Amino acid sequence: MKWVAIGILAVVVVLAILVIGIYNKLVMLRNRFKNAFAQIDVQLKRRYDLIPNLVETAKGYPAHERQTLEAVIAARNSAVNANQKAAANPADGAAITQLAAAEAGLSGALGRLFALAEAYPDLKANQNMMQLSEELTSTENKIAFSRQGYNDSVMNYNTVIESFPDN
Repeated sequence: MKWVAIGILAVVVVLAILVIGIYNKLVMLRNRFKNAFAQIDVQLKRRYDLIPNLVETAKGYPAHERQTLEAVIAARNSAVNANQKAAANPADGAAITQLAAAEAGLSGALGRLFALAEAYPDLKANQNMMQLSEELTSTENKIAFSRQGYNDSVMNYNTVIESFPDN
């Protein structure tokens, strides 16, 4: 009887250690993907801060181009709001989907702004516009790199929570 009790106790201790290990691993992976999203958030905020400067630089050009500038500002504001919701809970798939849609709209509006710059050689040659464009390009590259890290972290987390015995 004594050996049976010791055996049962040993099994319970091993199971408890296994459950604690699994729990801690899931917490670590969840925190990693939240941190990976935070890296995206930093770069997105940098991008959002650059956009008003771009618009201000382009404001001096023909009034009929004002629609483009207003579209960029509206798209930026939409992306900022979506980013705030996603940053509050990076595990919320709906918030991430809204952020992706808002970012796609912002990218399209920025594309139209850069097409505007192409149409006006003075604007394209403007030193401030060139510097801001370069900074934005650099930031876009950092965003892409951060997104890859986020996607990798989420994939690792999802793989673990879907695998036995962690699930």
